[in-house]
Amino acid sequence: MYRVCSDEGCAGSAILAGFDDAIGDGVDIISVSLGASPYFSPDFSEDPIAIGSFHAVAKGVMVVCSAGNAGPEASTVVNAAPWIMTVAATTIDRDFESDVVLGGNSTAVKGGAINFSNLDKSPKYPLIAGASAKSSSASSTSDSASHCEPGTLDASKIKGKIVLCNHSQSDTSKMVKVDELQSAGAVGAILVNDFGRAVTTAYLDFPVTEITSAAAADLHKYIASTSDPVATITPTITVTEYKPAPVVAYFSSRGPSAQTGNILKPDVAAPGVNILASWIPTTSLPADQKQPSQFNLVSGTSMACPHVAGAAATVKAWNPTWSPAAIRSAIMTTAWHAATQLNNDKAPMTTDAGTAATPFDYGAGQVNPTGALDPGLVYDLAADDYLSFLCNYGYGASQIKLITSPPAAFSCAGNASKDLISDLNYPSIAVTGLGAGASRTVTREVTNVGAQEEATYTVAVSAPAGLDVKVAPSKLQFTGSVKKLAFQVTFSGKNTAAKAALIGSITWSDGKHTVHSPFAVSS
Repeated sequence: MYRVCSDEGCAGSAILAGFDDAIGDGVDIISVSLGASPYFSPDFSEDPIAIGSFHAVAKGVMVVCSAGNAGPEASTVVNAAPWIMTVAATTIDRDFESDVVLGGNSTAVKGGAINFSNLDKSPKYPLIAGASAKSSSASSTSDSASHCEPGTLDASKIKGKIVLCNHSQSDTSKMVKVDELQSAGAVGAILVNDFGRAVTTAYLDFPVTEITSAAAADLHKYIASTSDPVATITPTITVTEYKPAPVVAYFSSRGPSAQTGNILKPDVAAPGVNILASWIPTTSLPADQKQPSQFNLVSGTSMACPHVAGAAATVKAWNPTWSPAAIRSAIMTTAWHAATQLNNDKAPMTTDAGTAATPFDYGAGQVNPTGALDPGLVYDLAADDYLSFLCNYGYGASQIKLITSPPAAFSCAGNASKDLISDLNYPSIAVTGLGAGASRTVTREVTNVGAQEEATYTVAVSAPAGLDVKVAPSKLQFTGSVKKLAFQVTFSGKNTAAKAALIGSITWSDGKHTVHSPFAVSS
């Protein structure tokens, strides 16, 4: 473990020193749960993570990075350099349920949070909406009071009551709100939080739960139906086999990459919500008292990243001579097949908002560590390929030297262009700038790493309306002497330009292995 951050942040010099030390120590995989803001993201030549990662990969060390937590907005993915494996976050099938029980017929409204509520199980505590507890302060409005913003509520109106508060991402933090409610004498709080409901917050000794706006409608209806609304909040229970799962986490940064539109990012998704992780306690209590836990529930792409690093380490252990690109390819091309393409409701994976997820959300799919041990075919890359990428990206020799020291004889080709980035031998395909009626052909090469030297792979194409996709050849025949074969994919747009990216996939199969590559084509 290499510490590169402090209270002042994560200095670029420290990040580079961490990479140097890791490489010098002979590690095989580097897991980097760090990333710049997508709104102030440095270019590759100024990004210490991109630079350090390039040096690691050039020495055969794989680098796995988190995609960032700026979702669900598009083009927020970071750590998008093609020599990095970039990981998005999904939920798991475990939930921490804390319900609201209403008076009258004791209806239970499902919520979620971690609290050790000591409230009575019967609904006997007065229930009030934040807007009804508005203070007379000039800064208090009905809207701010409904969100229980600090300083907007009348303490005398909420003392001894459970308070119902709206919450949105732009609000004051949940913990600050809850602390003020508790200080004002409230006995509990209910937060209406559509975005963050899947990400469990630990409120511990103060009874708090979070519900969706749909569930909140039932609470408001109940409050309006009686002059004496009462409720209680139940202590948290753990629910297993929670459905649907996995779901792309709302916070997980999305593609397309603002830096590299012709590289499809993120690469894969992995569990990153409510992950039980080792945690250094920040406080120390007297010896005769119970010490803080050395574990914590944490959410973020920072938690998804080490899942994939672990899968990569397993693949490396089985295949010690494989390059970082080959390991990444094995993980990506096996992340989406018949056994894993559906959630536990037997339906296609969705985002937290319930919409269909795409490769801009989860890359090639949900990581499948067992499948990655036997991928059949891999898309390989070497340092020279990444140098060509930098040329096509638009860098000249002086900028490339800020990232690495190219061979003395190296020079960029005269036809370097961003369109040629789509030809990088990546396990996924991204093409931009395909106009109406135009076509673009990209090339890929695969290496047979299966147990059978004699193998025949046949292609299957899934193409959306508005796009013709042809693969040539449609069959790849490997022998003892032919281990690598190339193919071309031609994308032809229909006569009308698509308003959104056109998503599909190319899958090679020999009857045993399924080698899946998503593509995204935009005009």
